[in-house]
Amino acid sequence: MKDFTRRDFLKTAGIAGGGLVLSSSLLRAQGKKAGDTLNIALIGIGAEGEILLNSLLKLPNLNFVAVCDIWKPRCTYGFRRIFREVKQKPEQYEDYKDVIKNHAKDLDAVVIATPDFWHSPMTCDFLEAGVNVYCEKMMSDTIEGAKKMVRAARKSGKLLQIGHQRKSNPRYIFARDKMLKEGKVCGRIMACNGQWNRAVTKDLTWPKNQEIPEETLKKYGYKDMAQFRNWRWDKGLGGGAISDLGAHQIDVFAWFLDANPKNVVASGSKEYYKKDWSDNVMCIFEYDNPDKTQVFYQVLTTTSSGGGYFESFMGDEGTLKMSENPALTKLFKENNGPDWEPLVEKGLIGKVESTNADAKIADSRESKPPMEFGFPEKIPGYDPDKPIHMPHLENFLGAVRGENKLNCDAEHAYAAEAVVFKAREASESGEKLAFQASDFVVED
Repeated sequence: MKDFTRRDFLKTAGIAGGGLVLSSSLLRAQGKKAGDTLNIALIGIGAEGEILLNSLLKLPNLNFVAVCDIWKPRCTYGFRRIFREVKQKPEQYEDYKDVIKNHAKDLDAVVIATPDFWHSPMTCDFLEAGVNVYCEKMMSDTIEGAKKMVRAARKSGKLLQIGHQRKSNPRYIFARDKMLKEGKVCGRIMACNGQWNRAVTKDLTWPKNQEIPEETLKKYGYKDMAQFRNWRWDKGLGGGAISDLGAHQIDVFAWFLDANPKNVVASGSKEYYKKDWSDNVMCIFEYDNPDKTQVFYQVLTTTSSGGGYFESFMGDEGTLKMSENPALTKLFKENNGPDWEPLVEKGLIGKVESTNADAKIADSRESKPPMEFGFPEKIPGYDPDKPIHMPHLENFLGAVRGENKLNCDAEHAYAAEAVVFKAREASESGEKLAFQASDFVVED
């Protein structure tokens, strides 16, 4: 009975699609009210930490208690930015455990943006100390590390938000709830396609006069400065491009389809950078939804061509193309689909942008190009001037104040990231791998 309660209930509650979770303590904090000033700390001030800091500095009623990074120049940068923009003087730390030791009793929340292999130990330690946590994805570089985070959140009763920021993006929420669910713009979604393509990049370097001492690097799990700067490619530290980039988008498929995949086959190549993880990965998933949707996903780090990054939901009546970049979003109406004018009048989709009336067809076997529609001019909650990470942070901090529920708690994030771990395994083995219901939940 215990096994059914944990596993089968979560599956039927729609864990992959943002449904229910078992404990309200995972969703709302206690003891804070709307408008209260929150004491926060920022752990990790690399590229992602700086992006999060940019958003945090725009949010009201935050008191920066501490900043932490093992690389002194980055820690100093964080301090100076905070002092310059909000006139606060957070304590600076190298070791996150000192933040817990000196400030846990006063902290309302911590934001973690360190390399993947530190996510689980840091998150678990802060949760155990009674601090609500916002942690960047992936949850961990290992599936076991991610499970520990879920269990730590349950045990502590504190909030744990994972940084799948599309879950709080107003445009994504509108597209899922209004376009797909209410407007049914796609009809039967038989296939999906997604990608994130990036141009070739060189390994990150560093000023020689700012090297971290060797003993410090080894203390925190790095063999040298080069590995510290390029940890994403190394097994035991990060998960490569399929984790680093693909996790954001693979999460969206399950969310929009309200289903988990039943199997995956993948292929990866290590021929360009010669690193631990693949440069390029291509995956095919079969989802366990009524339409048995097939999903193709690729992440390429050797070319920027092919249209950037997006997720397309392709049905027999229309296609929804989504991206965090509004310029890449579009709706395509199949010629045999129903009239979309009522949806335009209801504000569920935007106006016609192209009828493709002048398109030439080579022969009668070729389909006429679909009509193109835009998104509505006004989407509830969407502010084009707001950084794309800010809504997710607002959602987290609102939950800490008891104003709302989390959009991506540990249980839902784990279900999404379990798919990424399996895809990564499939790309390494070359085998078709099946999912079990137990793959998407964590037993106590």
